[in-house]
Formats: sequence, structure tokens, C-alpha cells
Amino acid sequence: MSLLRCAAIVPGALLFAAPAQAQIEDEQLWEQVNVNVPLTPEVRVTLEQIGRWGDRADGISQTEYGAVLGWKTSKAIEFGFGYRRVGLFSATGPSVHENRLRQQMVVTHGKLFARFRVDERFNPGGDQVGVRIRPLLRRNFPLSHKRLAFFASHESFILPNSTRWGQRSGYERMRNMLGVTVPFITRKAMLDIGYLNQFRFGRAGARPVMEHALSLQLTINAIGPILHD
Repeated sequence: MSLLRCAAIVPGALLFAAPAQAQIEDEQLWEQVNVNVPLTPEVRVTLEQIGRWGDRADGISQTEYGAVLGWKTSKAIEFGFGYRRVGLFSATGPSVHENRLRQQMVVTHGKLFARFRVDERFNPGGDQVGVRIRPLLRRNFPLSHKRLAFFASHESFILPNSTRWGQRSGYERMRNMLGVTVPFITRKAMLDIGYLNQFRFGRAGARPVMEHALSLQLTINAIGPILHD
């Protein structure tokens, strides 16, 4: 079986296999806006804004603001370094604001995209740095209209270390998504609309959580691969 065919099948299989394990469920709305600013033909800055709302949080659950500096070394490979300010909100507890750094490599092969990302989390609860490894795979399937495409993606969250402020090492969660990409007003803006399923594994005595989200992502000046966070 070819690599492309495997990439198309695996995310879907994970998407439908995970719900049987879920004990807690939540319905959410995720939105993201990306603005790409080219500096040279090989270098660009991407400005990002993210908002997430959920029933369990009784409103907004997360905000993110940041930027990524991307450097394209070839037609197929792009490296990036970025920063985000992340707000985490709860209906029952205090809000927390983290600073996060990230490094990533994006590889393009036709309609298949792979991203390998490493995050460093700086939490006010302690001086230890929480590291996350986040491999992502996405496959686009062009539709009859050349500007429309169906897509499927999978992302895993692997935590190599534990911290005193709450991060626990291990395979923490996975995200699976199905959706469509459509032009938005102009040819340079693209809108991803999809269903996102996030499964948080039950670890350290906690119950597993299944999150169902309507995901809306607008990319302005769409140059390069469009991927989700």
C-alpha cells in the first residue's frame, strides 16, 4: 500500500476508534486566523490568533497570540521558529497564562503534508520547562473545483518530561480532523471548515476526555501549506 494511501486511511481509522474509550465529552468551537507576511521569496512571518470555547469551560477556554518565522530551504522543506502567549481558562479554577516557544519542520510531498513540532511551555506554576513533541500528518484531496479540497489530518501529543506544575510525561492526546478548504472572498484567503475530534487519554487517575469541535481557520495571503494548531 502506498504512503499516500496509508496517510489517508490512518487518521480516519483513529477518528472512529477513539470514541469508544471516552468517559467525559465536551462540545467546543475553535477559531484561528493566520496572516502570512512574506519578507523574501524564502522567508515569511505568520501572525496567529486562536480562540476556543467549550461547554465544560462555560465559555472561552483558551486564547493564543503569536508569530512564526518560516524559512523555506527548498520547495519541499520549511523550518520555523515561533512564540505564543497562551491563556487557559476554567469555569471552576483560576486562569493561567503560559509563554511557549516552538520549533518545527514542514515537509510537502504533493498533496501530503507532514509537520514535526517541538513546544517548550513556560508555566507560572513552576520554573521547570514542559516539552511537547507534536507530529502532524495532513492529506488534501482536491475536488472538482480547483480551489476546493477535502482534507484529513492527525496530530499526536507526546510529552517526554513531567513537571511539578502539572505536566505528566507520556502520550497525552491525539487530534483527528476532517473538513473542506474553500476560498474566502479573495484568491489569497482560504477558509478551513471541519470537524475536529480531540481525545485526551486518562492518565494519573484522571478520566479520559473526548472533545468534539467545529473548527474554523482563516488563512490570509495563503502561501505554503495550510496546517492546524
